[in-house]
Amino acid sequence: MPTRQLSPNELQALRFIRNALINFKSSSIRDLQKHLGYSSPRSAALIVGKLIRTGWIERKEDGRLRLLKELPESKSYARTVLVPLVGNAACGIPLLADGNIETMIPVSTELAKPGHRYFLLKARGDSMDQAGIGDGDLVLVRQQSTADSGKIIVALIDDEATIKELYLSQNTVVLKPKSKSIHHRPIILTKEFRIQGVVLTTISGFD
Repeated sequence: MPTRQLSPNELQALRFIRNALINFKSSSIRDLQKHLGYSSPRSAALIVGKLIRTGWIERKEDGRLRLLKELPESKSYARTVLVPLVGNAACGIPLLADGNIETMIPVSTELAKPGHRYFLLKARGDSMDQAGIGDGDLVLVRQQSTADSGKIIVALIDDEATIKELYLSQNTVVLKPKSKSIHHRPIILTKEFRIQGVVLTTISGFD
């Protein structure tokens, strides 16, 4: 069934289901109902039924949905996935806890490639300005718990997220600023600390 034959709500439903799958989340009928702005879950269930009959998705034995074919590219439609914008994690709350998610921002799947989880974090201060990360910029982060030396990472230090360059030695970890300011100093740690992810790109113009 070509994309041009899909109704706007069917196409929106497919995008929602695809975004949920890329982010490793389940997409219930009630979630879809809320996303589409319907007053009844029956309307969302009817759309899911039609998408199943026309071969776009299928329902697995455990009840979860599976996308059977990718939405085709077109000049008028750039494929995106919703990525959470998070604040700092305070008082030991995990960075991606619901209370830390400020909003969801569409990001191209050319940047947020399927198969990984991602989040966006707003940088504060000038400790990484020489790495092209300025105050108020967003950084796109691929969520992972390990990284190689030389990577720019997001780590939790004193229950707050910090963006620094990672340097690994035999017994210690150094988180290095890359700044024109002489006031920023490296943070020296043991290997008992938490990496939240690796910075992939910087997005300016959000402050």
